[in-house]
Amino acid sequence: MSDIASIRKEYRLARLEYDSLDTSPLNQFRFWLNHAIRAQIAEPTAMTLATAGADGRPSARIVLLKDMNADGLTFFGNYESKKGLQLETNPYAALVFFWPELERQVRIEGKVARSSERISDEYFNARPEGSKIGSWASPQSQRIPSREYLENLQRDYMLLFYRRKPERPENWGGYRLVPHLYEFWQGRENRLHDRFEYTLNGNMWEIHRLAP
Repeated sequence: MSDIASIRKEYRLARLEYDSLDTSPLNQFRFWLNHAIRAQIAEPTAMTLATAGADGRPSARIVLLKDMNADGLTFFGNYESKKGLQLETNPYAALVFFWPELERQVRIEGKVARSSERISDEYFNARPEGSKIGSWASPQSQRIPSREYLENLQRDYMLLFYRRKPERPENWGGYRLVPHLYEFWQGRENRLHDRFEYTLNGNMWEIHRLAP
């Protein structure tokens, strides 16, 4: 077994200074995300979504960012999944983007609500047909007896929608996270990383440097 305690990486690509930050965390995030996209990083919109239920126990998984604007950040999923049930109980969540090729990380925290039916329908209708069928076929987060069981469900729904386009299932749609905190992290040498936190104070964003 390898000695994981000895694994080390020094971060030397860039620095992050207060004067270089945009006053809007959304604009700063958009700038970094566009950089990640231009750098052709694999899955630049992949983000860890952390939620917690009534028992306070956290749960995390990777989902994909699908939209962002002044109203918040949007992702999609099954409302009856573990994340969906936890968000019904506790509508607060955290997101983490990590782009190791750029030695950057972004953390975002906020309150989550379901997207409108219009937004959910528009995105669902733009998905590939196979993904639409998958939304119907997968009882997400539930225990299933076998892979064959899942493939049989997929086949059943393919037959059901053979002559018509699948409509969005009622238990599937969008979520919008409205941020109250952003943190931008740029790796630096000797673990003395650059970290800046944006916190919402009324309608204004305050920016503070954090110790690494």
